[in-house]
Amino acid sequence: MKEGPDIARIGALLGDPARANILGALLSGKALTATELAAEAGITGQTASSHLKKLTEGGLLRHAKQGRHRYFTLAGPEVGAVLEAVMGLAADRGHLRTRTGPRDPAMRAARVCYDHLAGDLAVRIFDSLQAREFLEISNARGGFGLTPAGSDFVREIGIDLDSLTAGRRPLCRICLDWSERRNHLAGSLGAALLTRFIDRGWLRREKTGRVVHISPKGQAELKALFPVG
Repeated sequence: MKEGPDIARIGALLGDPARANILGALLSGKALTATELAAEAGITGQTASSHLKKLTEGGLLRHAKQGRHRYFTLAGPEVGAVLEAVMGLAADRGHLRTRTGPRDPAMRAARVCYDHLAGDLAVRIFDSLQAREFLEISNARGGFGLTPAGSDFVREIGIDLDSLTAGRRPLCRICLDWSERRNHLAGSLGAALLTRFIDRGWLRREKTGRVVHISPKGQAELKALFPVG
């Protein structure tokens, strides 16, 4: 491509294993220090600093200084969506790392994708919203929006839809789930749903990492709210 967006630069930034591990660690949506990210990537602090500089200059990370430390986060939800989509593509093509462990089933069941819910639970929620025609294609490029019935449903479960639609962030976006290889809901609505479920005690995030635990009450309530089939 001689003109247009330079995807080669983004590809180069994502293509380094250490940088990929750094970005993956930040998919939890939490801010981490350079020392913590070095540990996640299995590299020295000096090497991590070099990678963090490249990722920041490339527009994939941002940082803020607090006290003696600089805390790094993904530059925005669109970066998280790209990472999740690339992970889905890698899984679909069989490019899987061999590391396994007891956390894997939990990651597949429910996890955080930057600021919204991912995993089997998130895919089932998306499928339920589609099956009941609460979502509709809103533009020629395949963007999604809420139908009138969908808007009523979202308000009934306590989401302040007016404040979400007044913001600059897209209300509904689809995000390819890397473990399920199907879509889940992102955008400001996806983030608001995750917050709402946590506030109600249905979901609980682990203090570190991306895993989300579902309470027994949450299992029952979410199944009733989002029936599938």
